[in-house]
Amino acid sequence: MYKCIYFLFLVVCVTFLSACGSNEEKQEEAGNPVSVVDFTGKTVSLSKPAKRIVALAPHLVENAYSAGAGHLLVGAVKFSDFPEAAKKLPIVGGYQKTNHESIVELKPDLVLAWESGNSHSSVELLRDLGLNIYVNQANTLVDVAKSIRDIGALAGTEEVAEKTASSYLTIIENVRNKYKDSELVTSFYQVWNSPLQTISGNHIISNAIELCGGKNIYADELAIAPIVNMESVVTRNPEAIIASGMSAARPEWLDQWKDWNSLTAVKKNNLFFVNPDHIQRHTVRLLDGINRICTQLELARARR
Repeated sequence: MYKCIYFLFLVVCVTFLSACGSNEEKQEEAGNPVSVVDFTGKTVSLSKPAKRIVALAPHLVENAYSAGAGHLLVGAVKFSDFPEAAKKLPIVGGYQKTNHESIVELKPDLVLAWESGNSHSSVELLRDLGLNIYVNQANTLVDVAKSIRDIGALAGTEEVAEKTASSYLTIIENVRNKYKDSELVTSFYQVWNSPLQTISGNHIISNAIELCGGKNIYADELAIAPIVNMESVVTRNPEAIIASGMSAARPEWLDQWKDWNSLTAVKKNNLFFVNPDHIQRHTVRLLDGINRICTQLELARARR
């Protein structure tokens, strides 16, 4: 049932993205004032819906397309590679270091920024230059829907944004109901191997693991992406280890855990991998990552 719902969701998204791309000329040239409150609590107000948007993080580029506003993007940052059309956008630097002159030359009426990815000084400089800045910081699965809805409101594409966000939240709720009574699987999420890094309970990935009936063994950490050591992981003895890495390929370093054969995750062969684009980007593609994590944790339960 979950896969069926997810397939229908993809069909809806593709349909709307295609419609938005082919009907760009139908967008109204003028409109009423629009306003939203961003993730920092600041009110972002435009005299009319944005027509030229620059996005300063790959996930914000993707969310703009999901909100039906992809055709309004005039600039993006490196690694903005989804959907395919995003690869053709002018590049204004990387999400950690942007070219302010290039951004100004594009004459955007809206800039989408990432609070934890873009430097505060860089965002403030753009604001001082008179640009309208919307700051995003999705820390929960529900926040992704807010991001899409906000972009839709600012771009005048509310109808597409609402349908996308609502479909996404429906699937999230269905998954929650499916696994809410499942036996918990203690899980270690490995962001990287050197240094050994994980995520706390305040991270959106931890939110995804919990949705599938997993228990993040470092949920109690204060830092959102703490550095830990092997001995600490061994002490907490997770039943499953989930890694992401830097690409769609399974990282070779995941198998280094086989040297720690006292770990339950190693004994049960529960060394799992998730494409980082499907779990580390705060977009509707989180549904792909969630589907994979849920399947893997079900496998861990079956191996008990």
